[in-house]
Amino acid sequence: MSAIEHAGDLPDWAALLVSLFLVIGSGLTLIGTIGFLRLRTFYERIHAPTLGTSWGTGGIVMASMIFFTVLATRPVVHEILIGIFVTVTTPVTLMLLARAALHRDRAEGNPDVPPEAPGEPEAAEGQPAAGE
Repeated sequence: MSAIEHAGDLPDWAALLVSLFLVIGSGLTLIGTIGFLRLRTFYERIHAPTLGTSWGTGGIVMASMIFFTVLATRPVVHEILIGIFVTVTTPVTLMLLARAALHRDRAEGNPDVPPEAPGEPEAAEGQPAAGE
């Protein structure tokens, strides 16, 4: 029998915690989705889903850990790996997408994008700039 078939045996305190974390995680994910739909520019849009993904996944992973730890009567912590991977990769992906879009918009001469910072040295033709 699987753990799901024994879900009725979950103590009330654990069911309350699991429900609380599921509602928090799914609520944060929903807020990120709404932010993605409502915000207008690409730069505004990438921020809301990133937070929704990171914190929403954290809440759902916590609910899963509590649920399976209580039903299996042993610590179930391998879900922490999922949380770590999502928490680490989501902000990195955000930064890569934002930098790529910023580079593209600057190359196209988009007036809505700020110019490069004044302290950044200009690269000689054919030479990569610092940090590239």
